[in-house]
Amino acid sequence: MDHDRRIDHLVSRDRELASLVERFGRPAPFRRPPGFATLVLVILEQQVSLGSAAAAFHRLSDATEVTPSGLDTLDDDQLRAIGFSRQKIRYVRGLAAAVREGRLGLDDLVDLTDDEVRARLTAVTGIGPWTADVYLLAVLDRPDVWPVTDRALQLGTREALDLPDVPDQAGLAQIGDRWRPQRSTAARLIWHGYLAARGRSAPPVWIPPPVKGRRGSRLP
Repeated sequence: MDHDRRIDHLVSRDRELASLVERFGRPAPFRRPPGFATLVLVILEQQVSLGSAAAAFHRLSDATEVTPSGLDTLDDDQLRAIGFSRQKIRYVRGLAAAVREGRLGLDDLVDLTDDEVRARLTAVTGIGPWTADVYLLAVLDRPDVWPVTDRALQLGTREALDLPDVPDQAGLAQIGDRWRPQRSTAARLIWHGYLAARGRSAPPVWIPPPVKGRRGSRLP
């Protein structure tokens, strides 16, 4: 089922999601390329805005090829100047080592179940449930991912359903059951409504085609 058909299916069944589409329109389909560079980008996005993470990623891709070997050409001071915190330097270096040593085979993930993908990814330090879910949803295009740890999804769900309080993770998981097996599309609709209500839209980094940069691959 393609992006528009998934939306049609949900809004025909759910009044609140249909209202989001009526008020804010449909989100553009987004899909990120699989691989190491996208995982680095998602790590950069942890607990910061998408815009600031995108700016740091652009600086990184200007400085080196975003591969495990490319990352090794930069020292910690250079990564800090690019925008990595000390913690995220540790995370991306651990990711690079896991890929380089064969402990994480990114090409293998496409053939695994959602839970198997989560287990493989979260075995790497610095990749938690949120990062794994974003990779499943935005890269592997799995249809039934519901990132309950995402703050924008929590806030957006409260607004979309006119709830008295922001749901916690357990509450959000329970709410999401109503949209199985298309929770990924529900998340996209709620994120879109959350941003549009604030006069914002997802930056182009949500749908980055691989573009050859000065020294490596770059996301626009």
